[in-house]
Amino acid sequence: MATSDSDASLLAAARAGDHTAFAALVRRYQGLVFAVAYRLLGDRDAAEDVTQEAFVRAYFSLDRLRGDNFRAWVLRIASNAALDQLRAAGRRRQVPLELAPERPVEPTVCSAVEHLGLVEALEAALAQLPPEQRAVVVLADVEGLPYDEVATILSLPIGTVKSRLARARMRLRALLEADPRARELLELTGRLPHGEPETSDRTSDTR
Repeated sequence: MATSDSDASLLAAARAGDHTAFAALVRRYQGLVFAVAYRLLGDRDAAEDVTQEAFVRAYFSLDRLRGDNFRAWVLRIASNAALDQLRAAGRRRQVPLELAPERPVEPTVCSAVEHLGLVEALEAALAQLPPEQRAVVVLADVEGLPYDEVATILSLPIGTVKSRLARARMRLRALLEADPRARELLELTGRLPHGEPETSDRTSDTR
């Protein structure tokens, strides 16, 4: 299979029994799946287990996928598994954003010391979010997925995703503003979270 093959063509071939096609899908998305699991769980071994579980489950249930959005589907499996672990253990672990895979350091106007302080502040704030809010922030703000895909991954109405993300950003902002040094660093880099997504679509979701 060529690396330029679409997800739809790879998925069709995999459904027909082409193991090479499924392997190509794994190679295409294993880094992203691991990154999301790692940021949710904050534990490399647990993230590796969730990543492996997600692809194994995806392989043995290919016929259950409606449509051809394999990325959203496998991220949904992985996110659900990670969130189940967080809920069961009641963990609020610190997530090392700087060490998460496949996310190059963005250009910054601050020094290396300031950048390190910014990362530490974001780590601490993100770790204090409830799992459901952490998930939308990781998928929408960290990984940059569109709202409709986040809604598919998390099995939520898009309005719930937007309102949950708004509340998560507001909570992050409050946590960061409580630390004067963190606020200064975030203002320098223009990365202070906004309180609301660019929408007026709201729901009653409070998580």
